Parts: sequence; structure tokens; C-alpha cells
Amino acid sequence: MTAPVITVVGLVHVRDGRLLVVRSRTKGAFYLPGGKLEPGETPVQALHREVLEELGVGVLDVAGHRRYLEPAYGEGPDALVDMECFTGELDGPPVPSGEIAEVRFVTSAEYAAHPETAPAITRLLADLVADDLVS
Repeated sequence: MTAPVITVVGLVHVRDGRLLVVRSRTKGAFYLPGGKLEPGETPVQALHREVLEELGVGVLDVAGHRRYLEPAYGEGPDALVDMECFTGELDGPPVPSGEIAEVRFVTSAEYAAHPETAPAITRLLADLVADDLVS
């Protein structure tokens, strides 16, 4: 049996050496702003919709970043997340809305110190540190 794969998009937004992450009201780990695609949506359309829903802001200058296939946090032992990441600037300050309980800018060490982490975000942060974008 094939492991379930959850396809999502995520915004990689770095400011002052820190990555923007969000935590939903129903989960303990922080993850990228973004989420699942709706039927008929392109990944970029989903990114714009999800960021607006979660943070109440638009995304400018969207560019492809990287894609990650990792164990899916909170989705069962065999589930995988296929996360297509994009970079972009926000057109205003991010404010948690909808299902989002908390917004933070984190370093790699701060993320790792949190009691719950998502494997895809841990891997992304390692790459951002290697690229000298996040401390």
C-alpha cells in the first residue's frame, strides 16, 4: 500500500534572518503559511488564497523556491507531505486569522527548541541556514 501524500504550498518569508511560521488552533507545531490546493487551483493561486486567509495580507513578488517530501506532521505514521515552497513579500503586517492561533519569526534553533516540530520545516530551515538566509 502506498503512503498517503498530502500536497501543500508554503510561503518562505524571511526577515532579519528569521523565518515566518504560523501555528493553527488545532496543532502544536509551527509550519509555513499556506496549505492545501483547492480543486482547479494552481500552486501559486493556492498560496495567495491561503496567505490571505491565514494572515490577512497579500503576497508580492512570488517566486519558486524548493520542494520537500517529508513525513507529514500530525497526519499518521506513514503520511507524507509534498510541500512546494515559494518566496514572496507581504503587502502588510501578518495578523493571525481564521484557523491561525499564532504567528512568529524564528531562527533554526528557536524552531528546534519548540516541543513539536514538522519535519519539512526542520529540513527547510537547515537549507535556509546553509544558504545564509536564516540564523
